[in-house]
Amino acid sequence: MEFKLDDTYFMKKALQEAEIAFEKGEVPIGAVIVVKDRIIARGHNLTEQLHDVTAHAEMQAITAASNFLGGKYLYDCTLYVTLEPCQMCAGALYWSQIARVVFGAYDPQRGFTVMGGQLHPKTELLGGLMEEEAGELIKRFFIQKRNLN
Repeated sequence: MEFKLDDTYFMKKALQEAEIAFEKGEVPIGAVIVVKDRIIARGHNLTEQLHDVTAHAEMQAITAASNFLGGKYLYDCTLYVTLEPCQMCAGALYWSQIARVVFGAYDPQRGFTVMGGQLHPKTELLGGLMEEEAGELIKRFFIQKRNLN
């Protein structure tokens, strides 16, 4: 499994969503869902704003994509997300039967791969795309947060 030519373009769009989260004081994680080279859904963390631990970027994007498509399955879709999904989001992605997940930075503490989570057997998984950019944004956020407290 390899990255495709336009994967970087779509990851940049996910990073733009992460920047929006950063500006809102949310952990800067962004996501977009693409089908046939078209972005059909966008999301970023809203856990603080909504007071909802489930309001992760992936969850926002899954809901938006399902609404756009008029169904719960994301068979032909690709999720681009700036950080490896957590176990909760991996579970939702599993049930959505999404075709492909591409993420930026690995999450060695809370990522679904270290927590024992899994995606649907037919889902292609690729990690590490623009890992440095995605990781730096998260580091910058937590440094800023520590300095404010």
